[in-house]
Amino acid sequence: MLRQRWMMVLAIGMMLVLGVGAAQAGEALKIGFVYVSPIGDAGWTYQHDLGRKAVEQALGAKVVTKYVENVPEGADAERIIRELAASGHKLVLTTSFGFMNPTIKVAPQFPNVAFMHATGYKSAKNVGIYNARFYEGRYLAGIVAGKMTKKNVAGYVGAFPIPEVLQGINAFMRGMRSVNPKAEMKVVWVNSWFDPGKEREAALTLIAQGADVVSHHTDSTAVVQAAEEKGVWAVGYHSDMSKFGPKAHLTAATHHWDGIYLKAAQDVLAGKWKPENVWGGIKDKMVKLAPISAAVPAEVKEQVGKVEKDIVAGKFHPFAGPLKDNEGKERMAAGKTMTDDAMQKMDFYAEGVQGKLPKP
Repeated sequence: MLRQRWMMVLAIGMMLVLGVGAAQAGEALKIGFVYVSPIGDAGWTYQHDLGRKAVEQALGAKVVTKYVENVPEGADAERIIRELAASGHKLVLTTSFGFMNPTIKVAPQFPNVAFMHATGYKSAKNVGIYNARFYEGRYLAGIVAGKMTKKNVAGYVGAFPIPEVLQGINAFMRGMRSVNPKAEMKVVWVNSWFDPGKEREAALTLIAQGADVVSHHTDSTAVVQAAEEKGVWAVGYHSDMSKFGPKAHLTAATHHWDGIYLKAAQDVLAGKWKPENVWGGIKDKMVKLAPISAAVPAEVKEQVGKVEKDIVAGKFHPFAGPLKDNEGKERMAAGKTMTDDAMQKMDFYAEGVQGKLPKP
């Protein structure tokens, strides 16, 4: 009996020393990734997988990674997250907004596993959240689009009408209007993160409605390919998508997860991981603008470069007032800047975006 008690005390002591998520000495850290769409050749999941590969390259035999791609948001996600944790993965990364609630539900069942969820807002004792300030890259891309459009109409393919997507739509619109006050935007919602058929159909609809520059907050390259086919401009998203539209592609707001994934893995290995709320942008090298097309005049590139430097220096914010919505209501007064909390609750179209916002 004394021996059993001693072994129990020793086991608890080891758990405390190792900390949340830590692997035992000499063991490779098992890291699990849950992807909402196929990895493919570009897009949201492709960028996360580049982050996974960067961790493998940097840490070598210290880590073993596993990914499950094309996971539906909901019950399937919960099952897969649970299976990864139960099979010895001490760091589990769930990479889509719709994985938030399943992650929060599973995490308490595995208190010694570190969970990190992308783009959500709920955290827990062993759940951290991380996101990129996509809107910074969107504003810069909007400057390019505003200068290149001839019809003053942009088309935007949206996934779901949630704050993350609305930040991108509104930042893009404000970037356009900063250089072209006549610019307007039309939005088509596809209610999916990844559906190339719907994304293509939406892009073609927008082009038929007069858009001569299109962009998207969806995962595939379908919008860029449609633009190439129809001879209009395109702004990619997540990845540099220029190879899918060599003539159409103006630039792209790209996302980079390498740094945050490497730090998380190193922290778990060292037994010092703690749940954090990370929201990084251009300054943190989590958001970058893809190379701008040679078709864009040099002076436009210079203007983009100047605004980018001002964002990094904290001299400019895409949601600094005055800011009105598309019904004329003031959302941010002159001289004030929208807070992170307010941006995370964004529920309106900015001035210049046509139509009425659907409910999420």
